[in-house]
Amino acid sequence: MRKYILALGALASLALLAPTGRAAEGQSEPPNILLIMTDQQSADAMSHFIGNQYLNTPAMDSLAREGVVFQRAYAPNPLCVPARSSIFTGLYPHQTGIQNNDIIQLNPESFVSMGRHFRQAGYDTPYFGKWHLPYGVNQPADHGFRVMTDTKIRPNFDTEVTDEAVAYLAKTPTEPFLMVLSLLNPHDICQYARGDALPCGEVGPPPPADQWPPAPANLAPAQNEPDTLTTIRTAYHANRMFPVGDFTEDDWRRMRWGYYRMVEMVDAEIGRVLAALREAELDGNTLIIFTSDHGEMLGAHGFNQKTVFYEESVRIPLIVRRPGRPAPATRPELVNIGIDLLPTMMEAAGIAIPETLPGRSLLPLVQGQPAPDWPRHLVLQNHLIQTVEVDGLRPTAHGRMILGERYKYAVYSDGVQRESLVDLQADPLEMVDLATDPALREVKLEHRARLADFARAHADDVALGMLADGIPPRPFSPAPQP
Repeated sequence: MRKYILALGALASLALLAPTGRAAEGQSEPPNILLIMTDQQSADAMSHFIGNQYLNTPAMDSLAREGVVFQRAYAPNPLCVPARSSIFTGLYPHQTGIQNNDIIQLNPESFVSMGRHFRQAGYDTPYFGKWHLPYGVNQPADHGFRVMTDTKIRPNFDTEVTDEAVAYLAKTPTEPFLMVLSLLNPHDICQYARGDALPCGEVGPPPPADQWPPAPANLAPAQNEPDTLTTIRTAYHANRMFPVGDFTEDDWRRMRWGYYRMVEMVDAEIGRVLAALREAELDGNTLIIFTSDHGEMLGAHGFNQKTVFYEESVRIPLIVRRPGRPAPATRPELVNIGIDLLPTMMEAAGIAIPETLPGRSLLPLVQGQPAPDWPRHLVLQNHLIQTVEVDGLRPTAHGRMILGERYKYAVYSDGVQRESLVDLQADPLEMVDLATDPALREVKLEHRARLADFARAHADDVALGMLADGIPPRPFSPAPQP
């Protein structure tokens, strides 16, 4: 058996994660870690949260009943590649330089992958499913994962990926493992909106309309929204990738019905892996983390898909189930999964956490400890790009958002009105933007200053550029002429 590289204090962490059952005799050994990621799943898209009238997710619900639910977990950037690049490096998107879905190959020495950290610590590192990471899939020496399945998207993708994961667990690994199960659904909602074939399998014809879920209550654009969002929405709707500009309330209800079926399909695959873990008697020494890379708008404010800073797009599920006996709890702390997941996993495994990582381990919160010094704000990032011209413009804008206990502030690099401020306590559906409200000027300036402090502390030059000179208007540039 390989030698385990344990950090100072690892034994204390492992004692708090002590398993029961078959693995209890080896409590000094690091736990297995199972990271389950869905794709494009909003935080509340589970029957545990919304009831089972329209959605039934028994596997996810079992994790919520037995684990620690983080109610305010957020994607670092609500788009696949930047979010995943952040999660697997533990760095902010501006630090990796990846803010959109362009695949930029990172230097593995400068941007050490999760898999490499664990491989060097003696873990087996199987990876099953969607890749979308900034390392060559066929270069395991760089990213550290033993990729055990074809990551190319193909028909019945999630089922085939899960088959591979179940087969691995059936062999009852003798080494500690970090297994990544990266499932595709409910990302198929993108194809569903366009009427295309669904990579993970069709959901079937919808039932009568009276059996569809209701449309979201916030279908309308927010009052006084930044013109960045207005222009980007118009450009999205002009693009076949986002063909929802003429959707009626019933169209959105049908979309939500289809989305829930996709969530149920991926839940069934998760259930198969959890069952295989139990059958192999490995659940007593396995830390399970369930999350998603970003959410799905599903009609909120007239958007589908992701990229924007609305809650449906940026807030995602995060459940951590400790090994052994269930320890259910909910935590209200703000979590950025891009920077906080990797330190959590490394501490659980007894691996030294590099000082260069900006996040914090969630283990104290998972273990029920008070967290009086936990950060009360987090920063998210995006880069809104559209290739379709709108009134002679081809809109693109960088964005930064800072979220506190009550208010959400955002600023964009382009547009006339470039700031946004929402009171999530009084307006959880984000229907009224308050950035121009004189009564909240001091609140806006406070959040603007906090974002500037972050940008200076983390060398985010793009954010500093957005905040320069008092946020003057910066109209979108004309589209390039052929």
